[in-house]
Amino acid sequence: MRIFKANHLGMCFGVRNAITFANKVATTSQFSVLGELVHNNIVLDELRNKGVHFANLFQEIKYDTVMITAHGCSQKTIASLQSRGYQVLQATCPLVKYVHKTVRQFVENGFHPIIIGRRDHSEVRGVVEDLDEYDVVLSAEDIFNLKERKRYGVVSQTTQPINYVLELVDLLKNRFPDSEVCFVDTVCAPTKQRQDSAIELANQCDVVVVIGGRKSNNTKELVNTCARYCKRVYHIENADELMIEYLMGAETIGITAGTSTPDETIDLVEKKMRLFVEKLIPETVIAAA
Repeated sequence: MRIFKANHLGMCFGVRNAITFANKVATTSQFSVLGELVHNNIVLDELRNKGVHFANLFQEIKYDTVMITAHGCSQKTIASLQSRGYQVLQATCPLVKYVHKTVRQFVENGFHPIIIGRRDHSEVRGVVEDLDEYDVVLSAEDIFNLKERKRYGVVSQTTQPINYVLELVDLLKNRFPDSEVCFVDTVCAPTKQRQDSAIELANQCDVVVVIGGRKSNNTKELVNTCARYCKRVYHIENADELMIEYLMGAETIGITAGTSTPDETIDLVEKKMRLFVEKLIPETVIAAA
């Protein structure tokens, strides 16, 4: 029985920067975060223990300083906060800011903006709240239900699988052959790296364990991708959720993790997995995929 770890897994620079920023501010002042700084309960609990307050709504904000999450928010939201007298701090990932910038440029140049992503995700909501007209799509059905327009400007939620995004862009072009379709690839490099590594991992493993928050879109997409190449895929948030039954009968086991999953969590899962495997087969090799 062998255990493989994906070549690329775990936290991306945007998440690390947001957490580092929040920890730094927490040492000198009290503040509220509007939403979840990152989609990982372990990280959020650690920040709460340091006095960081999380608010989902304006009326829940506790302090005069408000931090915007790594997923970003609309300019309307920032303006509203500032008009109410709050000091606004931004922990927004630079790659999310690039999505906002690209969409603004599309609108300025007369393109109808289309965002490929999850309509209910905070990153997508942050983009579309500044728009008068837009469409959010995530399926072929969504594409077929679009209204025909002369020019489409297409971006993607940063954590969508690029291959799926390209399929939808091609479908849009085929659906409206007389329209101009301009696509800017806004899927972030860490997502692409983790997706590619997940495919490689799943192709060589009997079981894949994906570690990450339940609300994390990139973790969900890792689960979906692995499930296309491996029949036994398990999504867990932490080591407590790992069950020995997940590993039974497997000769090769893979580990990957979403971009908001701390290194410590991955290490604890791997440690527990080693203990389980030793109970099943003593001679276990830990390898890199």
